[in-house]
Amino acid sequence: MSEAVQFTPVAASHALPLDVLYADAFLAVVNKPAGLMVHDSALARGETDFAADRLREQFGKPIFLVHRLDRATSGCLLLAFDRDTASALGKTLMAHDVEKDYWAICRGWPAEPAFTVDHPLDGGPGKPQKKPAITHFSELARCELAWPSTGFATSRYAWLRASPQTGRFRQIRRHLKHMFHHLIGDSSHGDGRHNRNFRMQGIHRMLLHAQRLAFTHPHTGARVEVLAPVDAEFGKALALFAAAPAA
Repeated sequence: MSEAVQFTPVAASHALPLDVLYADAFLAVVNKPAGLMVHDSALARGETDFAADRLREQFGKPIFLVHRLDRATSGCLLLAFDRDTASALGKTLMAHDVEKDYWAICRGWPAEPAFTVDHPLDGGPGKPQKKPAITHFSELARCELAWPSTGFATSRYAWLRASPQTGRFRQIRRHLKHMFHHLIGDSSHGDGRHNRNFRMQGIHRMLLHAQRLAFTHPHTGARVEVLAPVDAEFGKALALFAAAPAA
């Protein structure tokens, strides 16, 4: 029986290298910082700093990205060091055998402690065809803060775990908007009034973090589970939940 291996490192603060959460001869998981694009694309708009380039230099060999994270999203990014490993991991991903859990902070309190959004999404700009998209959510904590919002003396927020079953364009962000629980810090699909509340607290990033990645190693058969620590700004947002009175 395969042995499960869990890694929970302490966050580092290197400017150039990305924090390595797990690595062996075949693959690695790194903690991508918010604001860093994974690779060059039509959305880059003159950007010259990419995670893929940093990682090739950092590891000193070719790397193959197994999946993507939005520029504004931080957390677990899986890569392989050879095509065969990348192909095997890609098949595992397509078979939904890779567990991906995200932390998200949204406006409002969900009606249920756990809920699923089954709402088809298009593929983004130039890809109008809608495809099935499913995300499972569970509430980790909630808080009510003394920040006036439209018609109310306070503002309510929830800390969620999001587990996407599919991997559509900006899926978690768009599913939260669909439920009127907009993701905090999302300038494209969020709520500007609540985003401003958090900016006034020194929290300027989008509050979506790929916190956990779990999969079966394609060569050893071992179960690998990796946890990514949050950065200082996301930690500041989580501290609001600890400081607020119990809901």
